[in-house]
Amino acid sequence: MNGEAVLENVRRYRAIASLYRQTAAFRPRQSCSLLGQAVEWEHRAVAELEAYFGVRDDAAERLPVPAAHYYAPARWEAFAAA
Repeated sequence: MNGEAVLENVRRYRAIASLYRQTAAFRPRQSCSLLGQAVEWEHRAVAELEAYFGVRDDAAERLPVPAAHYYAPARWEAFAAA
């Protein structure tokens, strides 16, 4: 799944959670249940983000490290000593 689709899902989940919280403000007798639903939708949003970034980070860790990365600290140390 691409990043735009993930962010759109997260936006929708958080909008739904917001509607539950707003409804809870106007329905005090059902507020516990409604706030519980809001928390569930927020958890879905966080889970969606964690799944996306976890997959993306796992893929990035498998990429080879360029050779310039190994020599960069030595270059900076030489530059700082000058």
